[in-house]
Amino acid sequence: MRLFVAVTPPGEVVAGLRIATAELRALAPELRWTHPEQWHVTLVFLGEVGDDVIDELTRRLNRAAARHPPLALALGGGGRFGQRVLWTAVHGDRDGLRRLADSARAAARRSRLPVEHRPYHPHLTVARADGRADLRPLVERLAPWQGVPWVATRLHLVRSRLGAGPGGSALHEPIAGWPLKG
Repeated sequence: MRLFVAVTPPGEVVAGLRIATAELRALAPELRWTHPEQWHVTLVFLGEVGDDVIDELTRRLNRAAARHPPLALALGGGGRFGQRVLWTAVHGDRDGLRRLADSARAAARRSRLPVEHRPYHPHLTVARADGRADLRPLVERLAPWQGVPWVATRLHLVRSRLGAGPGGSALHEPIAGWPLKG
């Protein structure tokens, strides 16, 4: 199954970002807008993971979560990865979030899963494009937005089922979660 590890913003944060992106959705209907009920901050993408690894991975992620305290975070502003991904940034305890992401990557590696080696850039994806859209005006419109602060209290292992969500999007289903205890 296709998996990733993430933290999930609470309802009031999602509601604020939904309002902030409503005008953008109307301005750029050609983009593939992510569904607010599936918004998350990915810590590590695992790709296809065999059933034989799940037990070990969940044990290791449970231990990782227990070593990290809850994280004071906020979403805000806008950015892009080229002309393909529009996102809002994660603010607050970014160092703590990076340490949690590093622990989640280590849990995956120790479970014999390949993990990408690239710098961690905390963000929440709000839309994807085919590479032809100019995302810069949307980034400028999203730049002044600041969401309400929130505290991430749980680490989640999430299954992503491509094409199973609304309109043929991916469906994200949490399959396990652990409290951040620190």
